[in-house]
Amino acid sequence: MPSFPLKVTRLAFAQLEKLSPTMAGRIAFELFCRTPSRRPKGTKAKQVFLNGRNRLRQASTVRLALTRGMAAAHHLPADLRAGEKKRVLVVHGWGSRAEYLTDLALGIRQTGAEVVVLDLPGHGASSGRRLDLKIAAEAIIAAERHFGRFDGVVGHSFGGAAVMMAAGRVFPDFRPFHPGRIALIGSPSSMGEVFHGFAAMVGLGHGSIGAMRGRAMELVGARVEDLDGVGVARRIDRPLLVVHAEDDKEVNVGHAQRYIGVSPHVRHLWANGHGHRRIVSAPEVIQAVASFLTEADGLSRSDVRAVS
Repeated sequence: MPSFPLKVTRLAFAQLEKLSPTMAGRIAFELFCRTPSRRPKGTKAKQVFLNGRNRLRQASTVRLALTRGMAAAHHLPADLRAGEKKRVLVVHGWGSRAEYLTDLALGIRQTGAEVVVLDLPGHGASSGRRLDLKIAAEAIIAAERHFGRFDGVVGHSFGGAAVMMAAGRVFPDFRPFHPGRIALIGSPSSMGEVFHGFAAMVGLGHGSIGAMRGRAMELVGARVEDLDGVGVARRIDRPLLVVHAEDDKEVNVGHAQRYIGVSPHVRHLWANGHGHRRIVSAPEVIQAVASFLTEADGLSRSDVRAVS
């Protein structure tokens, strides 16, 4: 059953659409890009956040200048005792922040890697209250410009979609992002599906959806259909690990299945039982991602594994 705020939102759009489908579509896109509160929701989330904040005390924070505002990047230096050092970027999802990915970041760091955890604009210690894929891609590219080329990158949920857009140079205003390896955890592959899912949720009609798509094209500079990770995977053809739980209720497993057979460089890891959020802290997932990104996994290109 829809929540009361959602019912009110649907009613408001229904009334606005009668007056101006164009206005309804433009407002819907702004709502789509509006980032949620940075405050943890609930006792459990607050404890996870506090634990993550304590762990990040060992990191130095760099503020990366963007076209509008800045993005905060938390730098965890490599273990000085390590031999050849890898550099890995970690990117959170929508409504998340660096503190929630410290299990993953520190697990990767245990391989001897230097790790950078990025707060996307509108999240964590970064500025703003608005985020779209173009803004996120700019932040990712800014991190590479500051720290140098990353040997690997892992993105969770929206963060994974942003990584693919940056790597595929979907936005020609920016230079391409060049990570050696990419891992996606619970990430949508078709932003068009996400886009239309949101439009259906708030009850937009055909005319308003068209206006929403037009506004997206105007601000982002790409058609909704072009915001597709599978197309990027075909073009860049580099090692890609797709991690997903079939029980993910926020990003359905079909997004991960779309990558099957795209390239011999693509591998899948089915982390069933971990859902959408717990998956980033699952020890077996962290181990697999860390090994893959630091090229210590020893798996053939065609390996498909499952953990539960």
